[in-house]
Amino acid sequence: MISPDAPLRLTLDTEALVANWRWLAQAGGRAACGAAVKADAYGLGARQVVERLAAAGCRDFFVATWAEAAALGDWPDGLSLSVLHGVREADVPFAQGSRARPVLNSIGDVRRWRAAGGGPCDVMIDTGMNRLGLAPEDTRTALLDGLEIRTLMSHLACADEDHAMNEAQLFTFRGLKGAIAATRYSLANSAGVCLGARYAFGLTRPGIALYGGIPRPEADGHIRQVVRVEAQVLQRRRVPQGGSVGYGATFVAERATEIAVLNIGYADGYLRIFSGGTGRARAGGVPLPVIGRVSMDLTAVDVSAMPDVAEGDWVEIDYNLSETARLSGLTQYELLTLLGRRYQRRWV
Repeated sequence: MISPDAPLRLTLDTEALVANWRWLAQAGGRAACGAAVKADAYGLGARQVVERLAAAGCRDFFVATWAEAAALGDWPDGLSLSVLHGVREADVPFAQGSRARPVLNSIGDVRRWRAAGGGPCDVMIDTGMNRLGLAPEDTRTALLDGLEIRTLMSHLACADEDHAMNEAQLFTFRGLKGAIAATRYSLANSAGVCLGARYAFGLTRPGIALYGGIPRPEADGHIRQVVRVEAQVLQRRRVPQGGSVGYGATFVAERATEIAVLNIGYADGYLRIFSGGTGRARAGGVPLPVIGRVSMDLTAVDVSAMPDVAEGDWVEIDYNLSETARLSGLTQYELLTLLGRRYQRRWV
């Protein structure tokens, strides 16, 4: 039996994705530019993103867990894959047979990796975020002696802001670079790339900017939108004057109004914040305001200005990441990863 297509889709722009990576690579100066493809490439599809960025010249990729590494399948020669969340005891059998490298974050990670026979690895040092990573004082012991460290890395906590912590973390990491031998050193995420070449070291690890997010003002005008959200019209109907639309009857028609009911709702990451005219769809470039409340699976828009919009047509949902973040109060990261599994994903 052939599975029917979903009546909502993400159209994903290969050219924009590659252009974003190339801009980030240029902004990082002489540093190699990698790509964070964790969380299924922020919801775009990790395998498809890897294929496209590898063809453009990217060689370094990062996932969160060994399950994500396994989901990528066979790994082409010449590409590097790092697993950011370390190596649990349960991960050891898979990690031993994998070409991916663990990022060792704790004394326990280091001990487990040594006990498993070691091999190439990466090491995360915490320089002030107090999330994953070895403490700098741990590295002053013999803990890391003899490890084959390909990348020594840390992670910036406040790079999306002009914050004193950025310089403090940079200073700490520079000291670690002088004390710990590794093939390469890496500090900058997307926002860190925008802070300038001092933060780039030998390898950058952008994520959100690859997928169309604006991590800092320096990226505005350079980063292109990768994801277009589209939903299909399930029904067109006429609401009489005085008729209400949706839960709570929050919209009451002041005059007879033509509406289209779209197959999208908050279960698809299209949030209730877009209710009552805050959100927009577009058909032929014409804005179609959301009316009434966004519900779990359905959203109504005013199509009075578009007499040709009919059942089965596709309309585009306004979902510019930076603008939607401002409207919703959510981060661009959340907005991307909230787009769920019910979408068709098609690359163009």
